[in-house]
This record gives sequence, structure tokens and C-alpha cells, in this order.
Amino acid sequence: MGVDRGAREGMPLDESMLELGRLVDTAGGIVVGALTQRRVKIDPATYIGSGKVEEIVAAREESGYTLVVFDDALSPSQQLNLENALKVKVLDRSALILDIFAARAQTREASLQVELAQHEYLLPRLRGQWQHLERMEGAIGLRGPGETQLETDRRLINTRITKLKKQIKTVAQQRALQRTRRERQAMPVVALVGYTNAGKSSLMRALSGADVYAADAVFATLDPVTRRIGSGTSEAFLLTDTVGFMQKLPTQLVSAFRATLEELKTADLLVHVIDGTATAVDAQRDTVQETLEDLGIGDTPVLCVVNKVDGMSLLDGSIVETEADLAILDEANPLGMETETLYVSATTGLGVDALRHRLLYEFFGSEVVEPTASAV
Repeated sequence: MGVDRGAREGMPLDESMLELGRLVDTAGGIVVGALTQRRVKIDPATYIGSGKVEEIVAAREESGYTLVVFDDALSPSQQLNLENALKVKVLDRSALILDIFAARAQTREASLQVELAQHEYLLPRLRGQWQHLERMEGAIGLRGPGETQLETDRRLINTRITKLKKQIKTVAQQRALQRTRRERQAMPVVALVGYTNAGKSSLMRALSGADVYAADAVFATLDPVTRRIGSGTSEAFLLTDTVGFMQKLPTQLVSAFRATLEELKTADLLVHVIDGTATAVDAQRDTVQETLEDLGIGDTPVLCVVNKVDGMSLLDGSIVETEADLAILDEANPLGMETETLYVSATTGLGVDALRHRLLYEFFGSEVVEPTASAV
């Protein structure tokens, strides 16, 4: 369910809804229908209007849906009111993304960060879960059971949050120590950033030749991965990949992963990987830039790299297949890039050598190098 609030900034509603559908697919769900509404003023009780609520209720008979997902963040009371009206579970985009992160977390660090974000998301929603008991608080013989359970749950969750923050702080200190050791090697650091599923991990694998997990899915990579790339001599740099960005990321998630994203602050250069086949490429670029600014690294030098050129077409309709085609694509500038941009295909390898040479030239002024890679 999506709402167009008029002067919409960022991604158009139709594109945002398609993205929401991909999130549902990633979470293991099946999209059986989609509804949108144009509404300048949000209903404080149900987010959408009562007529749209009735329309969703009526759609259940035909589609048989068992879950309703909203594209925007819902307040705890809105979520509760909608569940009472629709008689099914209701999630907002934040809860859906948190669920995907929980399923994708593989390492201890990622698991801790996701669990912290989930608890911080759940905490203000506890009251709704115990509202049926709170209504009985004043009844004879039933004074306060709801509030007692509510406060117990709050205390347990707050205790767990405190413990998780301490554990994450310990992991962050260990990661800072690793960064210090790398800094002693005096090697430049290049960090891959980009919208989720832009192909950062695939590009890292292509650049380094190392076995790095990559998949055609949103948030395929949660943990930072660093590889040393160079000639085996002093002409080498560290390449780091971390979690991809997305519009409307839960604030709890960004906060929890801040320690992981600290890796970006030590970078000498950011390589902004852009999906050249994305229909909402401008909105995705803006989201990445806004996220970098929110993290306090908006002033770090950036090299833009358009990936997936094997899925792009030239002005005459032909598919990009050769180095010569890359030159034509660069001259045409179909995405309206205003800064230096390189074009690559991480899957076919087209343009990857040129990118590797460009990165080495950035720091060493040398393009003659046999690529080698090692884990750091």
C-alpha cells in the first residue's frame, strides 16, 4: 500500500511500489495486489482514509492476502488500528527491511546490529500488543495486569538493548583496531558505495579476483569486506565493500550499522556504483548522496561508476558489448552525469581493467599492473 502525498520528493510512487514488491519477494512473500492513494494529509488514526481501508478489506475476498505492507513508516497506533480493521498482520517498510536484514545476517556483528534495530523498533509498539489487557486495568479483581506485563516487557527489552550496545561497542573497537593496523601499512583505502543491488559486491569480485559473495538481490551483503588490490609491490590499495543503501531505511537500522559504516570514513576515495539499468536512477543517486551526507562523509572524493552496461543500449539501439561501445556511451552520457564517470559490467568484465587502472593511477600515477588480491 502506497500513498502519494503530492509534491513528492525522491523516487516516484510507482517506482517505490515496485521496489517494495522486490522487498516482499526477498522476504519470501508473494505479492497478490497493490493499492495506492493520493492523500495530502495523512489520517492520524490509520494513515490512509477510511474508504481505502474498506477497499483493502474488500480485496481480501478476491486475493486471499494474509499480510498488508505499507510503503511508508506507520506509527504504533496506526499499525494497531489497521490490524484491528483489516484482521491481518500489518507491516510498514521499516519492519519489512528489518526482517530481511535478520534473515541475511551471517556474522556475529551483523546479527547484533540487526537485533538492536529490531528491539528499538519494537519498544514503542509494546503498548499496542498489550492494549487488550490495559482496557481491564480498572476492573475489580483485574487491576493492572496489562500494565504490569507491559512494564516487564519494557524492562526486559531495555536491558537487552543496553547489552547489545555494549557488545556492538566491543566489536566496533576490534574493527577500529583492524583499521589502525591497515593505516600503518600506509595503503590508500577505496570504498564501494551505492544503492542496494547496484552490483557492488560483483564489482569487487571482478576487481579483486577474490571469492566475494554476490547475488542479484537487495541487501545481499551486510558485512564489510576488504581486499588488497595491486601489483604485489608497493603500488596497492585496499578496497572495501559494505551494506548498500536504500530510500526510507529504518532510522534504527542506520543507527545500529553506524559502527560498520565507520569503514567509509577512513576511505581516501569513494566509488559510487550506479545501476545503469535502473529506471529510478536519479532518485537512487540522490539517496546515496543524502546517506553519505547524513554519515558525515559527503565531502570525501567520489568516482562514479555505472555498472551493468551489458543491459544498456546505445542511441542506435545496439547493446553495449565492446570497449569502443563504452567510449560511445561515455560520449552520449545517457544518465546525465556531471562528473568523471566510468562504465563497466561486473558480470562480463567489460571496463573492469580500465577501472582498476584508473584507481591505481589515482594514487600512484601508474597504470601498468598485474592485479593481485588478498583478504585483509
